[in-house]
Amino acid sequence: MEARLYEYKTIDDYFATPEGSHIELIDGFFYDMASPNTRHQSLVVELVTIINTYIKSKKGNCRVFTGPFSVVLNKDEDTVVEPDISVICDPSKINDRGCMGAPDWVIEVVSPSDPAHDYIVKLKKYLNSGVREYWIVDPASEMITVYTQNNTSGFPAVYTFKDKVPAGIYDDLSIDFSGIE
Repeated sequence: MEARLYEYKTIDDYFATPEGSHIELIDGFFYDMASPNTRHQSLVVELVTIINTYIKSKKGNCRVFTGPFSVVLNKDEDTVVEPDISVICDPSKINDRGCMGAPDWVIEVVSPSDPAHDYIVKLKKYLNSGVREYWIVDPASEMITVYTQNNTSGFPAVYTFKDKVPAGIYDDLSIDFSGIE
């Protein structure tokens, strides 16, 4: 994923791009996003199904969205990301353009073309904006790295695709990755 190094852009520029553009705006620069492969899409569908089924069974207020879904972090004028999965529990953050403010839970499935984007660039943006929980699902290493705002150790929790991974924003949801194809 390479930045288009032309000129500084704002969220107005982002929302003026043609529909179907697969880009993110980070710190004023557009980043082209790679098209997801089949494994990536399969993981996203499985995770969204599990999370959405859980929320509906609990009659919860949170909503689940898949990318492309625009998220304006902290109402910044120069950053709009498109997480693979966003869980938003405050309905006032959702409008026709996407989510205005930090989602409660974000899951990114790592793209083999640029893993640093999810592990470094987006990690910093999500945690600094107030995302309560951020999962990085890496199909290549079959690892899940979990960052939470309430973690005082400073280190993420790391799981494998053979583990049940607890969702920190819920007391009774764990996702069994061994059952995900």
